[in-house]
Amino acid sequence: MSFLEDMAGKEVSGMLANSSNPLASSIMQMINNQPGGLSGLVQQFHDKGLGSLVSSWVGTGQNLPISADQIQHVLGSDQVKELAAKAGIAPDAAGSHLAQLLPMLIDKLTPNGQVPETSSLLEEGMGMLKNLGLGKTGTDS
Repeated sequence: MSFLEDMAGKEVSGMLANSSNPLASSIMQMINNQPGGLSGLVQQFHDKGLGSLVSSWVGTGQNLPISADQIQHVLGSDQVKELAAKAGIAPDAAGSHLAQLLPMLIDKLTPNGQVPETSSLLEEGMGMLKNLGLGKTGTDS
């Protein structure tokens, strides 16, 4: 991980920890509810011409950056607005937050460089977020 990635990760982690991580939780719910789960989301990036970008997040190398506009292109403005509403953030800011967070989440959900074949992706993702100090459950104080 480069110094810049480490610093960006710490900044995003701090932002999420201070807000009880509603955006990360919303992203995990979106992935879990997506047709095909994480595989379906990865396929969306391929279908929109951003396969090499999402492949860098899945792979074990450095994550390529994504822009807020590219997030809008792949997810669609309605999905971005829905995620913003669930997270309680302004729709205009959601794209940039997603552009920082989504690559990190996909990278953490694919530690072996492959999209896992699992039906419990939401539980794995929420457990990963909790272990990183980024998520809270209803049982946390």
